[in-house]
Amino acid sequence: MSEKKEFIASQLLKISAVKLQPEAPFTWASGWKSPFYCDNRKALSYPDVRTLVCDSLCELIKEKFGEFDVVAGVATGAIAQGALVADRLDKPFVYVRSSAKDHGLANLIEGYLEKGSKVMVVEDLISTGGSSLKAVEALRNAGSEVVGMVASFTYGFPVAEEAFAKAEVQLETLTDYQSMLKAALASGYIKEESLDTLNEWRKNPSEWGK
Repeated sequence: MSEKKEFIASQLLKISAVKLQPEAPFTWASGWKSPFYCDNRKALSYPDVRTLVCDSLCELIKEKFGEFDVVAGVATGAIAQGALVADRLDKPFVYVRSSAKDHGLANLIEGYLEKGSKVMVVEDLISTGGSSLKAVEALRNAGSEVVGMVASFTYGFPVAEEAFAKAEVQLETLTDYQSMLKAALASGYIKEESLDTLNEWRKNPSEWGK
């Protein structure tokens, strides 16, 4: 499994869906400084990587989870990927907004979701887990049973792991932070001396760089 995680990481690096800049950190929307930036939506523009991610998510779902009725994507990053997965698995698809619309029917969940449905949630990446678990809450409030969640990437922050455990949501991902670092080092994308900086950031990302 570790080899598969590193291979997927290498493909995301190849298309610049992931960027590592220890010497020139990014600023996230949260205000955090980070030497690492991930945008898995770029995979949609590369058919070979798009297919790899979709196929791998479907395999992960079949391997780790039981029966379910509906696939739900988390807006906005996982709408397209979730729809691709639902199509491949021949399942209905819905997506969950970050907040309800302020017009029309004021929907939080778009699409038809029958009460009592077993739902598999698809996310693109997991950072703190807050927005992902907000989607889970919305689905549960709508009367659904959340079977679990799959995502392309996780930073593996302890705060996220604790949040998923508390919410009793099984999370499985295609690749993760450590696999990404291994792939980046193997390809020469980063140098050995950058590892300390990258590992230090992950230990305390909210305070790093201040």
